[in-house]
Amino acid sequence: MTTHSSESPASSLPGERGELVRALAEQRELLLITVRGITDAQARQRTTVSELTLGGIINHMARGEQVWAQILAKGDGELPDGMLDTGQYRMAETETLPELLERYAAAARTVEETVRALPDLDRTVPLPRTPWSPPETVHWSGRRILLHLLRETAQHAGHADIIRETLDGASTTAQR
Repeated sequence: MTTHSSESPASSLPGERGELVRALAEQRELLLITVRGITDAQARQRTTVSELTLGGIINHMARGEQVWAQILAKGDGELPDGMLDTGQYRMAETETLPELLERYAAAARTVEETVRALPDLDRTVPLPRTPWSPPETVHWSGRRILLHLLRETAQHAGHADIIRETLDGASTTAQR
C-alpha cells in the first residue's frame, strides 16, 4: 500500500489538504513495514502482555479509517455501524493478512476520496455519541479528523513495531 506514489489521488491534492493526506500515507507505510514477510499465524500471535497483535492493529486501523471517513462524509453525527465493536482489535481465525491489508488499502482510498470531496478542511461535523463523549455535542473539522487519524496511525505503528520486534527481532528502522 504505497499511498503517496504518483498514482495516488493524494499526490495531486494541493496545499494543506495534500500535505496532511501525504503525511497520513507516510505513517501508514511505516505501520505496514511491521507486517512485511509475516504469516497469518504470526499476525495473530500475541507477543507482549497486551492483547494487541499485528493483525489486530491492521484490522483496527482499517475499521477506524472507514468509520472516520463515514463520519466526515455523512456529517450527521450518527454512530457508524461497528464503531464500538471490540472485535475490531483482533484478527479472526478466518481472516488472512492479505485480506486485512486490502481492507486497509480500501479504507485509505476512501479517506483520500472523502478529503478530496470536502469543500475545505474547516468544515465541521458532529461527532457520534460514545460512552466516553462529553454530554454536549462535539464538532470536529476535517483538519482535526485528519490530525486524529495521523496520531492514531503513528501511535499504533509504534505498538506494532514493539510487537514485531518481540515476535522475531525485526524493527521498522532496520527494515526500511
